Amino acid sequence: MTTARKLLKKPSPTTLPSLLRSSSSSSSSSSHHAPTSSSSRPHSVHDSVDAALRSLLSPPSPSHRSQALALLRSTLLPNPPSRPDPSIVSIIFSTLSDPSLPFDDDDDDAAFRLLLDMANRGAFPPDTFRLTQLVNKLCRSGVGGAAKGWDFLRAVTGAGGAVEAPAFDALLAGLARDRDFPKMKQLFSEMLNAGVRPNVVTYAILVNHLCKSRRVDDALQVLYVMSSPESGVAPDTVTFNTVIDGLCKVGRLEDGLALLDRMRTRQGCAPNTVTYNSLIDGFCKVGDIDMAHELMNRMEHGGVPPSVVTLNTLLSGMCRTGRIGGALEFLKQKRLASAEVKPNAASYSILIGAFLHSNNVGRAMELFDEMVENGHSPDSVTYFTIISGLAQVGKLDDACSVASSMRTAGFKLDTKSYNILISGFCKKKRLDDAHQVLAEMTKAGLRPDVFTYNSLLAALCKAGDFPAVSEFLRKMIDDGCRPSVVTYGTLIHGYCKAGNLEEALKIFENMAEFKVEQNTVIYNSLIDSLCKNGNMDMAISLMYEMREKRVSLNVITYNALFKGLRERNMADKAFELMDRMREERCSPNFVTMDILTEWLSAIGETERLRCFVQG
Repeated sequence: MTTARKLLKKPSPTTLPSLLRSSSSSSSSSSHHAPTSSSSRPHSVHDSVDAALRSLLSPPSPSHRSQALALLRSTLLPNPPSRPDPSIVSIIFSTLSDPSLPFDDDDDDAAFRLLLDMANRGAFPPDTFRLTQLVNKLCRSGVGGAAKGWDFLRAVTGAGGAVEAPAFDALLAGLARDRDFPKMKQLFSEMLNAGVRPNVVTYAILVNHLCKSRRVDDALQVLYVMSSPESGVAPDTVTFNTVIDGLCKVGRLEDGLALLDRMRTRQGCAPNTVTYNSLIDGFCKVGDIDMAHELMNRMEHGGVPPSVVTLNTLLSGMCRTGRIGGALEFLKQKRLASAEVKPNAASYSILIGAFLHSNNVGRAMELFDEMVENGHSPDSVTYFTIISGLAQVGKLDDACSVASSMRTAGFKLDTKSYNILISGFCKKKRLDDAHQVLAEMTKAGLRPDVFTYNSLLAALCKAGDFPAVSEFLRKMIDDGCRPSVVTYGTLIHGYCKAGNLEEALKIFENMAEFKVEQNTVIYNSLIDSLCKNGNMDMAISLMYEMREKRVSLNVITYNALFKGLRERNMADKAFELMDRMREERCSPNFVTMDILTEWLSAIGETERLRCFVQG
C-alpha cells in the first residue's frame, strides 16, 4: 500500500527510528565564553606574540606565516600547560577562521595543530559564529578536511566547550561532502545527547545527503522525526522537495505522489514549481506521459505556475516515447495560450533533435528557422544537436555547413562535435574528408582523444591501409593518448579480417603492456580467425585461457569453435563443448543449430543432438 498515511506514519514519541537512535527536547546552552583570567607574561613574550600576530594578519607570505604559527604555538602553549591569554586567543581565532586567509598545505597543518592544542587546553572561539566559521573552513581545507573539523569540534566538546547547532551543521555538511554517513550518524547522536536541538538546516543536510546517496528510506525516517511534535522543527517545502525528488530518481513515483498529498493536506506546506517538476520528470522518464500532463494540469489549477523547465521536461518525454507530433502541437499550444511559459532555445533544440533522429531533416530545419524568427538565438547546444543529428542520418555535408555557420556566429566546436563529424565520414568511407576535419580540429587547438583515434583506426582497417594504421597508432601513443580496449579490439579484428593473424596475436600480447584487459569480443575475433586457419589447438587453448581469466564465453565463441571442429571432424571435442555450453546455460542460436544439425546428422549422432536441444 503506497498511501500518504503509510509513507509518513507518525513515530513513537519515546523512540526514534533506527537511523537516529535517540531524541532530545532540551535546547543548547548559550554561546561560548573564553577564559577571562590572563597570566602575566614577560615583556619579550608579548613582543614575540605581537610580532607573530602581525605576520598572520599581513598580506600572504607563506614563509612568514609558517614561522608565525610555530612561534605562537611555542609561546602560547608552554610546558607545564597553562591557558593562553584570552585576548590573544580571540585574535587568533578571528584570524584563522577568516575564509579569505589562504594557507598552503604546510601552514594548514601547522594552524590546525595550534587550534587543536588550544582547544584541548580550554581555549575556544569567542562566539558561535566564529566557531562555525572555523569548522566550516577546516572541512573545506582539502583532502581530510572533514576529519580535521571532526577532531577540532570533538576537542572543544571534550574540554567542556558549549557547541550550538550551527557548528554541528557545518561539520555535518563537511562529512556529507565526503559521503561519510557513519560519522554523520554518530555526530547527530552526540548532538542530541549534548542537549542541542537540531534545526531545519541540520535535517536538510541529512535529507539531502541521504537522497543523493539513494538512501531514500533513511531520508523518509529523518522526515518522520521532523514531522513529530517532539522535534520542534517542521519540514519545509525544500525538505519535502528533496525527498520527493529522491523518490522519483529511484523510480518510486507513487510514493512521491503520496508525499505530495501529505505535504499539502497534513503538513500545510504548499508545493511549488520545483515539487511538480520533479514528479513530472519522473513520470516522463518511465514513459507515463499522460500522468505527467495530469500533474501539469494540477499545478496550473492549484495556482502553481509552470516554468520553461516544466515545458521542456514534457517535450523531452514526449519525444523520447515517439510522440514527436504531439510534442510539436503541445509547444504551439503553450506558445499561444500561456503568457507565463514561453519556449526557449532548449525547447526548440529538443524538437529539432527528435525530428533529425526520425530522419525528418526538412521539418527540423523549419523549426530552426522558426526559432530564429521568434527571437531565440541558437546556442552551442542547438548547434551540437543539429550537427549530431545530421551526421547520424548521413547528411554530413549539411552537418559541416552548420558547423561552419556555428564558427561564423562566434561559437567554437568542441572535441565531441569534431568527433561526430570524423566518425560520420569514417562510416561513409570518406577518409579524405575525415582527415580534413581532423586537421581543422588540431588547427583549432584541440587534441584528438581516444574516440577520434578509434574512429580513424577502424576506418583504416576496413580500407586495408595497414601502413596508415601503424602510423596512426604510433601517433596516438606519442600524443599521450592511451589505447583503450576498443582500440585493441578494432586492430585485432582488422588484422584478423585481413588474414594477418601473426600481427593480431602480437597486438593481443601487447595489451598487457598497457594494462588493458582482454574481453570476450577480442577473444572471439582471435578464436574465429584461428579456427578458419585450421589452428584448432591454439583456438581451444585461448578458450581455456578465457575460463582461467574469468572472461565470459558466449554463443559466438562456441559457434566459431564448432565450425572449426566440424571442418576437422573433431566430434569428441564438439560433444565436450556441447556439454559445457549446457552447463554454463549458454543458449544455442540458429547458427549453432545449422552447424550441429548438418554435421551430427551426417555422422549418425542425432540422439546426442536431440539431448543437447532438449537440455
